[in-house]
Parts: sequence; C-alpha cells; structure tokens
Amino acid sequence: MKFLVIGLGSMGKRRIRCLKRLGYNDITGFDLREDRCQEVVQKYEIKSESDWESAKKVPADAWVISTPPNLHMNYAFQAIEQKKHFFTEAGVSVDRMNNLINELGNSNIVGVPSCTMRYYEGPKKIKELVQNGSIGRPLFFVYHWGQYLPTWHVYERYQDFYVSKRETGACREIVPFQLEWLVDIFGTPKTISCLKDKISGLDADIDDIYQLQLKFENGMMGNLIVEVFSQPAVNLIRVAGTEGTIEFDQHENKFRLYKTEDTKWTEVELDAGLAEKGYIYAEEPYVEEMKDFISGILGEKQYPYTFADDQKILNLLQKAEQSADQGSHIKTSLNLQ
Repeated sequence: MKFLVIGLGSMGKRRIRCLKRLGYNDITGFDLREDRCQEVVQKYEIKSESDWESAKKVPADAWVISTPPNLHMNYAFQAIEQKKHFFTEAGVSVDRMNNLINELGNSNIVGVPSCTMRYYEGPKKIKELVQNGSIGRPLFFVYHWGQYLPTWHVYERYQDFYVSKRETGACREIVPFQLEWLVDIFGTPKTISCLKDKISGLDADIDDIYQLQLKFENGMMGNLIVEVFSQPAVNLIRVAGTEGTIEFDQHENKFRLYKTEDTKWTEVELDAGLAEKGYIYAEEPYVEEMKDFISGILGEKQYPYTFADDQKILNLLQKAEQSADQGSHIKTSLNLQ
C-alpha cells in the first residue's frame, strides 16, 4: 500500500514513523516548507513534494492528513474527489462536517478522524475496570491535563505554531481530544458548563485554560481541566465509584486501584511504551491507530471512530464555549446532531 502524508510537522513525521514500523515504505511526504521536505527525505528515506499539484498526483492508496486542524476539511474533500482513503488528525470545527459525512456515505472511501487516546494503556484499563464493575457505579471523575506551551515544539517559536492562534488554540484542540475517550467510557453528558480565560502571561491570543463540568444521564459528574501553562506537565485522572477508585498518572505511568472492600490500593502495571526523542508520549498508540486505519481499508476490521462520532464531540466543545460565553449550564440534547 502507498501513502501520501500531508503536513510534515511533528505529527506528520510521527505518522511516517508509524507507517514504517508497520512495514510500509512507499511513502511520499508533502509540505509547503522545503526544509521539512528535505528533513523527511534524509531522516526517513522517503520521497517528498513541496508543490501540491504534484503531490496530489502521487499514486497513493491513502492520504494521512497531518496539517493544522483548520486545513483538514480542505484536504479531506480533495481526497474524496481523488478517490483516496484518508485519515485526519484531531479536529476543532464542525464546519462542513455534514457534507463530509454524506459524501463518505455515498462512496466506498474509508475516511476517519484520529482517536489516539483510545489506544493508550491507561484509558484502555480505565474502560475495562469501569465496564467490569471493579469500582461499582462510577460517581465522579476529575481529570487535569496541562503542558507548558513553549515546550510543545522546542525547535520552533510557539508564537509561530498553530496552537497559538485563536481558532486552533492549544486548549481548543486538546479539549475534544480528551472528551472523545471520556465519552467513550462514561457516555455523553446531558449538561455541560465551562469556564475559560487567558490567565497566564503567554504571548498567544488564546484562552489558556478550559475548565469543564459535566453531568451525565445516570447522575455521574466529571471535571475536565485543560491548560497550557503547567510546569512540569501533568496528565492525571481520578475516577471514584461506589466500590472503589481509580488513579492514573500518565506522565509517571502510575496506575492504581482502590477497592473499598479491601481498604487498600493495588498498583497496576502498564506498558509505558517508547517515546521518540523530543516527544513526551509513546509511539505505540499511534502505531496501533494507523494499523486499525489500514485494517479498515483492507476490510479486516472496522475503525472504532467515525466523523459522525467526531461531530458529536466537537459539538460538545461548541456547547462548552457557549456556556463560558453565557455564564450558564448548557443542555447537550445527548444526540448532538
């Protein structure tokens, strides 16, 4: 199978590594920046193009769209026009989403969005323990994700990076990235409220913290905090239930379970995986995600996340921002269409 990777920033390079680990070497990279093109040619021994008209003529079976989020739809619709299967990184907008879903439904093209967090060992273990009743009925979770924005890409000024722009700001990108796996485990919240603001001294026109409160149909509640000024980085969730509690610190790869009947904590060992130099998170979840995308193309299994699913998550982001603007709780209407 042949691939065209569109966008050769940190995620594009990561996707190239994933494809090569899966045994695919017929890869062409595209980026308007010639320096990025030369980098992937030298580092990964693949072909590259810096002219889009030439790149879209590359005889690829599938496109991997790793551009800034505001460009995803542009390339997705071109992929459908060119009859190419495609994968996009996490998005931030529902603009043109209905059209995309309809066009995919009328084609034989496999087009899917990223859902990387489902492939991490921590979220997978939380889902297993919640579903098998290990903590009884879940009552509440609090999840804090934070990472200092200037360290996201140490090789470039964060002010020049799309996460410093209001439309594609870092928190706006990370909130749906995290909501996706939380909703997969706990269901769609029936009400949502949000506080967001810029409270740090970062040189970026973005809200640098989002604090969401979620209430679910079964009475469960949750807090999600996403911010981009924490030093050091934090990725910590605690889930409390009627019969126990789960704690997971992703940065420390520490997972433990408290059972009320035993009145003690039990450490749970997880495979931390290996991170590429200069990256915080392990490569394995991204490799498995690419593997499932390819399996979907080959008809071996169904990829676990669709653009219809993504539309619901991005509508939650919109509801959260509406809540922050209005200073009120917002009903989500559950189906979020």
